[in-house]
Amino acid sequence: MKIQFNTDANIKGTEELSARVCASVEQALERFAEYITRVEVHLSDESRGRSGPHEQRCMLEARLQGQQPVAVTEHSTTLEQAVHGATLKLVHLLDHKIGRQKDQRKKITDLPLSESEAEPE
Repeated sequence: MKIQFNTDANIKGTEELSARVCASVEQALERFAEYITRVEVHLSDESRGRSGPHEQRCMLEARLQGQQPVAVTEHSTTLEQAVHGATLKLVHLLDHKIGRQKDQRKKITDLPLSESEAEPE
C-alpha cells in the first residue's frame, strides 16, 4: 500500500509531518493492505491564514483494487485531530465496504453445488 502525502500552500509539509501522518494512516489501515493500492492524504488549512479560529481539513482517498476510490473528510481545530478523525471514518467505511464484499462472496460459495449436497443423508 502506497501513501501519497499532499498539503496546501498554508501548511508546511515537513518530512516530520509527512512521516508522522503516513505512519499513523498506514498503521490504521494495515488490515486492509491487500485491498488498497494507494492512499492519498490531503491536508489543508481552510482558514487560509486569516485570523480567528483555524479550521484544519484532512481528506483521505483510498484506491481499492478493481473498484472506484472511496474518500472521507474531517475538519477540526488541529491537524492531528483532523487526521485522526478522517482515519477513523475511512476505517469504518472500509469495514463496511469490504465486509459486505466478503459476505457476498461467502453467500455465493456457501450455495450447494447439487441437490445431493443440499440434503445430507
